[in-house]
Order: sequence, then structure tokens, then C-alpha cells
Amino acid sequence: MGQKNWYAVYTKPRWEKKVFALLSEKGFLSYCPLHKVRRRWSDRYKIVNEPLFKSYVFVQINEVEMKKVRLIPGFVNFIYWNGKPAIIREKEINIIKKFLNDYTFVAAEPVKLIPNQRIKIMNGILMDEKGIVLQSEKNKVQLILESLGFKLTASLDKTEIQIL
Repeated sequence: MGQKNWYAVYTKPRWEKKVFALLSEKGFLSYCPLHKVRRRWSDRYKIVNEPLFKSYVFVQINEVEMKKVRLIPGFVNFIYWNGKPAIIREKEINIIKKFLNDYTFVAAEPVKLIPNQRIKIMNGILMDEKGIVLQSEKNKVQLILESLGFKLTASLDKTEIQIL
């Protein structure tokens, strides 16, 4: 049947818990990271569990099972990287679980790269090179590599860089 990997599933807005429940009902190992949030109602405050990543659920499946997951109500698509569904490492899932287990009232925010910000490339042929961000849009980062003295435009996953 093939090796099972973790994949990120993009859901309809506010469908994360429903998609997680439907995946679990169908027998798929899935994970919807929840964090505690203090919400105000008209007459009181209440602590509620909300998805840590808006519109994302993680599922561990093989390539054959992808067709079945696509049929789940609320499913929009898999998250793609380089034209293929992005594989999430088990280590990263475990880090999220441990983080949520160890801390309360956490938040997840996307990394925002701004011009003149100093970064270090963590993977690939330019690993350990330091640079300065010129421009950033989605996953595409234009930067100057200091040691080479060149302006390069690269498509980098934001997980492949470290902000200095």
C-alpha cells in the first residue's frame, strides 16, 4: 500500500474540527492542533479550544488514500510544495504536540519577512549563507547574499531560513 506520511489538508473556513472528526470516523490518523483562547461573550468570558492553524488539519496517509481524503466534506485541497502534496515530517508533528502540551494560551503566526531583515539559509546548496531580504512575497524571497556580493531571487520555504 505504500509508506504513510503526514500531509497538511486545507479545509473550508471554520471546518477544521469537523474535517478532523470526519477523518477520524473514516479511520484515518489525523491531528487538529487546538489551543486555548479566552473569548468574550456579551455577559462573560469563556476559555475555548480553537485550531492553532486556521483552515489546516494534518492526516497520516499513503498516496492511495489521498483519493478517499479528497471526498471528505469540508476538504478543499492538500497543501502543495514544488507541485506535490507537501509531506510534513513526523518530528514536526511531535514538536507541535509537545509545545501544545507544555504551554497554554499559545499562538501561531506566519513568519513575516521584511526588507533589510538579516536571514540565514538553513537548507540547500546555499546552506549557512547569510543575506539581507530585499523583497518577500508568499514563499518567494529576493535577497542579497553578503559573501557572494550578488543579488539572487530564490523561491525559499520560510522554514528553510532563520531570522538573525
